Amino acid sequence: MIEFYSQIKQFHIIVALLSGALFSLRGAFVLGGARWPMALPVKWLSYAIDTALLTAALMLLTILPGAMFANGWLTVKVTLIVVYVALGVFALRRGRTRRMRALCYVLALMVFGTIYSIARAHHPMGILLRLSG
Repeated sequence: MIEFYSQIKQFHIIVALLSGALFSLRGAFVLGGARWPMALPVKWLSYAIDTALLTAALMLLTILPGAMFANGWLTVKVTLIVVYVALGVFALRRGRTRRMRALCYVLALMVFGTIYSIARAHHPMGILLRLSG
């Protein structure tokens, strides 16, 4: 499967960006009072994108040598993904007030950006690594 590494990685990047863009769009419109972001076809699209993202991530995990993850960046990234998903749930439907949904939405976008920077840097500090050095 190593021969497909670059295609799988590229696909993973594309669906990660699609996932973040769809969440960003849905969250903004939910906060604006729109109903379409919670419609079943939109939810299914989100589930399909996230399933493809997880599948590509697991494929990459099986292809790459374990030593690549020795500095803990993947552990931090996965932990932040759990935080991102929880914040996303509160932003889209569980937040009791509009203010709480807005706060969770902004925090989720910040966590997504952090996840992206960690993935790009392959370091748990992400963008902070460049800023500190």
